[in-house]
Amino acid sequence: MSDACAGAARAPLLHVVLLEPRIPPNTGNIIRLCANTGAHLHLAGPLGFDIDDAQLRRAGLDYHEYATMRVHASLDAALATIAADSAAAEGMDADASDDPAPPRVFALSTRGRARFDTVRYRAGDVLLFGSETTGLPDAVLDALPEAQRLRLPMRPGNRSLNLSNAVAVTVYEAWRQLGYAGAGAEPERS
Repeated sequence: MSDACAGAARAPLLHVVLLEPRIPPNTGNIIRLCANTGAHLHLAGPLGFDIDDAQLRRAGLDYHEYATMRVHASLDAALATIAADSAAAEGMDADASDDPAPPRVFALSTRGRARFDTVRYRAGDVLLFGSETTGLPDAVLDALPEAQRLRLPMRPGNRSLNLSNAVAVTVYEAWRQLGYAGAGAEPERS
């Protein structure tokens, strides 16, 4: 698991933040997703597993070396790192008085108001997901504008989607809007 890999010097199109993830195979699947889309993954602790967990590695297969992933002590630490990295990528001093605006944070929750596909995503946006067992705390959701509290549509009576599925749906919609920047060439069709 690397916090530096080929291409890491470029600013990522997207940041995926998992707040207190609990299930290693979900995180492993998300590592693989981030490796394939170029999104940077941030795990904000405390984590519900050891980062060297065999199930985590198995689910991520051999994609760990291709993913840019960082582990942070808290959500605040993750967001501060993302803001500092964004400022550095823009050639600005993160401690300067002319700090750039912090990256936009979109929280995905069954309690979100706006549908995930109505947002116009921008490079550098942060997609925030809560733990599999508790979701995002009210305090985290309440700190964001209502338009940045997103939901995935589901049939009535269902609780939620699997975390790795929710991340995949959201990342691919954001990446689609960004023109699949960084993707390989399309294969020729006969």
